[in-house]
Amino acid sequence: MGHAAQLAGDNAVTGFEIKGWCPGALRPMASGDGLVLRIRTRNGRLEPDQARLIAGLAARCGNGLMDLTSRANLQLRGLDHAGHAEAVAALAGIGLIDRDEAAEARRNVILSPFAPVGSAAWRLAEAIAAAMTAPDAPQVPGKFGFAVDTDTLALADTPSDIRLRPSGSGWRIVPDGGDWSLKAADVAEAANRAVDLARWFMQDGVQDGRGRMRDLLRRNPAPPPGAKPLAPPPSSYSVPDTGPGPAPNGWLLGFAFGQITPAQLTAAAALGPLRLTPWRALLIEGARQPLIPGAIMDLDDPLLRIHACTGAPRCPQALADVRGLARALAPRLRAGQSLHVSGCAKGCAYRGAASVTLLAKAPDRFDLIRDGGPNDPAVQGNLSPHRIPL
Repeated sequence: MGHAAQLAGDNAVTGFEIKGWCPGALRPMASGDGLVLRIRTRNGRLEPDQARLIAGLAARCGNGLMDLTSRANLQLRGLDHAGHAEAVAALAGIGLIDRDEAAEARRNVILSPFAPVGSAAWRLAEAIAAAMTAPDAPQVPGKFGFAVDTDTLALADTPSDIRLRPSGSGWRIVPDGGDWSLKAADVAEAANRAVDLARWFMQDGVQDGRGRMRDLLRRNPAPPPGAKPLAPPPSSYSVPDTGPGPAPNGWLLGFAFGQITPAQLTAAAALGPLRLTPWRALLIEGARQPLIPGAIMDLDDPLLRIHACTGAPRCPQALADVRGLARALAPRLRAGQSLHVSGCAKGCAYRGAASVTLLAKAPDRFDLIRDGGPNDPAVQGNLSPHRIPL
């Protein structure tokens, strides 16, 4: 039996398992195609030499497939245990390994990829990461995270528990799902108040080892001392394009389902430092109209409006080859229409509402949800791939 089969082994399920944590480098996750190693880069940035080394690891230690994730991380797939050990040693040599698994799990900080290196937002993200990896950091659940934005509010729709955004000469610290915020005068105070808010969350926000800020505020909306009503952002704020094309600090490239190959990562690294984004896109700093074979350059490409998880056979919980179906359905999408195809009811690839959401019930049977997400009721069930209406 091959390594991937051994890992999947007895994990075949008819429903799905909620693990409550995300893979890391030190704590990989077993999948249908082997171990998944997630690299949590520092502020989402890779120097060209780092990117080239990672591309080599993906080809040598894994199966050559990598994922750009919605948390602005990069995943290597298909590793066995020896390959995982080799990859961790190599990543430690370029500064991408944390002290231990617990520190790695708490370092969930997404920085806007448009934030200049060394800027206030950059330094704030660094300060939060340092505080959350310290021995006295709050022991938040595995999916709990922070988002540090710039004036463009590029991360407004990025899932996060605590959001930080500029406000005049200072910062606002906003809990996800709350109608109040905390104010800070500078980077140091903003980092301290954000971590203190995480400690406040820990008082009543964790149930069975899991918890998110939005869920806590549904149960207990009373804010901590010092909170102020949340004011809408000033009209001067602008939200940039997050699709393929020019960016304030370079060029954004799209990739179908966020999947990128070692050759593509190497080609991108030849053009400049790279920024990982929560939109499963790659930003090349300083680039102008780069040519990367297989990357999506057209904003109108329907694949950019499709969310699809890894699916079968690479995920042991998936019931169908959802990416194959997603590619087949892409030409049928109408302008502005979005599609989410999920291998099980867990809906890992996308938590929001899509124009059409398809949930696999068997290798060739799907339930259909309109204008909703995986938890919403289906309007049609038991559809074959050839009879799916869009």
